[in-house]
Amino acid sequence: MTDLLAAARSWLEEDPDPQTRAQLQAWMDNDDRERLAAAFAGPLTFGTAGLRGPLGPGPAAMNHIVVAKAATGLCQYVKDTGGSKIVVGYDARRNSDAFAELTAAIAAGAGLTAEVLPRPLPTPVLAYAIKARGADAGVVVTASHNPPEDNGYKVYLGDGMQIVPPADAEISARIAAQPHYQDIPRSTGWTRLGDEIVEEYLARVVGLADPAKTGDAQLTVVYTAMHGVGGHLFETVCERLGFVDLFAVAEQFEPDPAFPTVAFPNPEEPGAMDLALAAAVRENADLIIANDPDADRCAVGIPTADGFRMLRGDEVGVLLGWWTAHRAPVDGSLVTTIVSSSMLGSIAESAGLGFRQTLTGFKWITRPEDIVFGYEEALGYCVDPQAVRDKDGISASVRMLELAAHLQTQDRSITGLLDQLAAEHGVYLTDQISIRVQDLSDRDRALAALQSDPRAAIADLAGVTDLTDSLATGLPPTEGLRLDLAGGGRVIARPSGTEAKLKVYLEVIERSGDVATDRARAVERLSVLRAGLEEFLAAV
Repeated sequence: MTDLLAAARSWLEEDPDPQTRAQLQAWMDNDDRERLAAAFAGPLTFGTAGLRGPLGPGPAAMNHIVVAKAATGLCQYVKDTGGSKIVVGYDARRNSDAFAELTAAIAAGAGLTAEVLPRPLPTPVLAYAIKARGADAGVVVTASHNPPEDNGYKVYLGDGMQIVPPADAEISARIAAQPHYQDIPRSTGWTRLGDEIVEEYLARVVGLADPAKTGDAQLTVVYTAMHGVGGHLFETVCERLGFVDLFAVAEQFEPDPAFPTVAFPNPEEPGAMDLALAAAVRENADLIIANDPDADRCAVGIPTADGFRMLRGDEVGVLLGWWTAHRAPVDGSLVTTIVSSSMLGSIAESAGLGFRQTLTGFKWITRPEDIVFGYEEALGYCVDPQAVRDKDGISASVRMLELAAHLQTQDRSITGLLDQLAAEHGVYLTDQISIRVQDLSDRDRALAALQSDPRAAIADLAGVTDLTDSLATGLPPTEGLRLDLAGGGRVIARPSGTEAKLKVYLEVIERSGDVATDRARAVERLSVLRAGLEEFLAAV
């Protein structure tokens, strides 16, 4: 405890933030050893997602000292690799604006040209601005869809893509070598960009919809910004498109870092879409669109004979992949991850396009030079890789609106298109088990148990692949397992890269040619598979 208190006292002397200093002092005064131990458990790890963690004092949290050292290490890397310019964006979470301005001041103090986006904006605007402004790196301060107590620090390089190894380790090494907060040079010589950069982005996004495809369609759309920063941009986009009658969920439209109407600000989480679903029924909507708080993800809901339902990320992915392949002549590859639906591969093959599978995350999805569309099952879609080489919930929404409008002009529906794809390619049914843990050792123990005795969880197991074995996968090594099913399909288990979760991705495939029969079989197989896995993991 003596060493812990000494570390806390040292931090107090360095910390410039009155709020975190007061928080830390209170823990010390109250002898709150649990909180102190967590705060000083070790440095917040800088990886391929940058930084992400709870706001608070200590090296294991997001605060001014941690951000300052991260910014200094990044700026040193930019200079060491011949760069001279950085662009910074931020969302509306607590301290996002302060961390963004601190980053810009440190970049300017390091002799770099530093530009900050004009206000809290979606992450894809930052990804767009990196290339548009000719920057060598970019930072967006956001924790995306994490809980309200979190914030994050996502880093891009000059290609507009998220960092991958070895850049993450090289930046991390420079972060670890940084001096005390007070000794880091800062300057006011940074620039805040005007709305011109936002207008450029909006014009690009609106231009993704082809009026020849939408015709005289008029869509009634319910939209939720999930208390994030996407609302006003999406509203502007819909106004300019002209074929959208928009009904925004008022309670979730304006940015609010407390996210008061949801337990977790993620459209995938139970209850998060309740207000939007109720509004869709009330307005007799044709479509539901949702963004996450930093608007890099897009969720879609549709009317069915049994009421409105939210589409799975894989369903939206194959719809947008099919639309990319069929809306206009295109040459290149459709790209998705090893945990997303393999139906995209069948669609690519039938359209004469390439198909690539990558590791999980957009840092990998957008790497192929010939990408024309990429997606991950966690509601992330890249529909315009030439402009935004990352997931973009605003542009994906536009392309989805275009597809829905086009189908409306033909007296068709999204449900009908999904049936068509099932008839042509088979039924690919996916699901996910997500286990949130307090202690990461619980997550690791569950994964180890599944690896040691997979047949105890999966009856029709056909094979096991350790994802750390790059010779077996043809991909960079990553922690996790692939479990192939004898009846067609697979299970992939992996630790989350951004949250304290074990994620298990399920896919079953049926291709008899009879869609109704295939769906019934797939539903039954998936139910049995999920139940077996849940029972196994609960007992670990």
